[in-house]
Amino acid sequence: MSHLSRRTFLQSTAALAASTGLSGWTAGLLQAETESVSDLSMAPFRFDVSPPLGHPCCGGWIKPVVGYDDPQEAIGFIVKGTGKPIVVCSVDWTGILNEAHVAFRTALAEAAGTTPDRVAVQCVHPHNAPFACLEAERITQEQGDLPHIVFVDFFNECLDRGRKAVAAAAKSMQPVTHVASGEAKVQKVAGNRRILGEDGKVRAQRGSSCRDPELRAFPEGLIDPYLKTVAFYSGETKLVACHYYACHPMSYYGDGRVSADFCGLARRKREQDEPGCTHIYFNGCGGNIGAGKYNDGSKEMRTVLTQRMYDGIVASEESLSPQPIESLKWTTQEILPPTGDRWDADAILKQIENKSLKPVQRNRPAYTWAWIRRQEKGIPIVLSGLHVNDVSMLHLPAECFVEYQLAAQKIGAGRFVACAAYGDGGPWYIPTAESYPQGGYAVSVAWCDPQVEDVLTGGIRSLLS
Repeated sequence: MSHLSRRTFLQSTAALAASTGLSGWTAGLLQAETESVSDLSMAPFRFDVSPPLGHPCCGGWIKPVVGYDDPQEAIGFIVKGTGKPIVVCSVDWTGILNEAHVAFRTALAEAAGTTPDRVAVQCVHPHNAPFACLEAERITQEQGDLPHIVFVDFFNECLDRGRKAVAAAAKSMQPVTHVASGEAKVQKVAGNRRILGEDGKVRAQRGSSCRDPELRAFPEGLIDPYLKTVAFYSGETKLVACHYYACHPMSYYGDGRVSADFCGLARRKREQDEPGCTHIYFNGCGGNIGAGKYNDGSKEMRTVLTQRMYDGIVASEESLSPQPIESLKWTTQEILPPTGDRWDADAILKQIENKSLKPVQRNRPAYTWAWIRRQEKGIPIVLSGLHVNDVSMLHLPAECFVEYQLAAQKIGAGRFVACAAYGDGGPWYIPTAESYPQGGYAVSVAWCDPQVEDVLTGGIRSLLS
C-alpha cells in the first residue's frame, strides 16, 4: 500500500469504533493483558526523513528548506515474542497529525506484521521540519493560491522508507533479556514558557529563545527537571537506549536549514560513544516548556544546549542497573476529546477561503478544520504504553502541558514512568483545564474543550492501571 486512502482510513477507523463500542468522546481499553516474555527479541531501525529543498517548514509559516545542517531521522525499535510485534518510533519532525499519523503507524505495522494499535509514532518537534497533516494540505490546496503544508509525495516516500527499514529490522532480531532505567537532572535548559501576571493571566510567553532580560530573570517555573532513560540489553550488550525530556527542542529556527537541533545533536553525540547501541530521543510533555530562560537564540547556544542535554543523557545512564525481563505488557486506550465551543468549521472555512488574509492566517486554521472534521467523524486517538517490569513508557498525543507528565508519574507511583508526547498531533496544544482562563498562545491554538484534561488523565490512568 503506497499510502492510506481517505476511504480506507475512514472505513478502518469506523470499523474500529464499532468493534469497541466507541461513543461520544471516550472509548474502552483495547488491550491490557500481560504477555509471555519467553524468547523476546528486539531490533532497532532508522531511516532518513529530511525534507527536500523547498519543502515547507512548520506548516509553511516560516522559511522553507534551503539547506541542511544535519539530517532528520526516524528511529525506533521492534519487539517480538509478545504476541503480535510492537513498534515504537521517534521522528525528527514538528508533528504528524490525524490521517497522516494513522497512515504512518499503518505503514510501520504492515512492515512488522502487526496492527496499527501496536505501533507508537512520536515526534521530537523541531520547527525547521515538516508538520504533516494530509487533511489540512487538501483543504489549502483546494484554494489554488496557498503554499503547501506538506509535500504528499515526499510523505509517502518516507512511509516507503519506513516500511523497508522496519522489514529489514524484522529479519535481524536479537534476543532482549534485560531492562534498566535511570534519571538525572538537566542543568539550565528547560523553563516554563508561560509567565503569569498578578491578575493570574498570561502576561508574556518566554519561548524557545528569549532576549528580554526581565522575562529571563523569572524562575524556571513548573518543569520536570529530570531526563529519564530506559535501556534494553541482550545479555551484557546494550541494544537500545530511550531518552525522555520535556522541552521544546529548538535553539533557533526560521532560517530554512534542516536540523534535528540540540536534542537530536545530543542523541548523536551519545551514539558516537556507543556505536553498538541505538539511542532514541523522545520529547516529553513539553507543550508549555521551552529553553528561553537560558537561550538567547544565538547560533552559539545550540552547541551549549547540545552539551547540556548530552551531559544529562550520560548522567541518567550512570545509574543503569540491568534487570532480567520478567513481565511485559502493551496497553492501549482510545480517547476523543471534544472540540472547544469557540471553533466553528464553517467560519473557519470562510477564513481559509479569504484571499485578503495572509497565508499564515489561512493555513493555520486548516489544522483546526481538520481536527473538527475528525472529531465529528469519531476517529479516536490511540494512547499506548509499553510496560516492562516496573518501567512504563507512555505514548501520548500532541503538545501536552508538563502537568500531564507529572500526573502520570503520580498515578504510576512505584513505577518508573517515562512519557513521550507529540504523538498524534491532531489536537495541537493540550493545556490543563486551569490554564484555559489564563489565556496565552498555547490556549489560543488548543482545539479541544477544557474537558480534555479529564479525558487525557483518564486515558493515562487506564494505561497505568
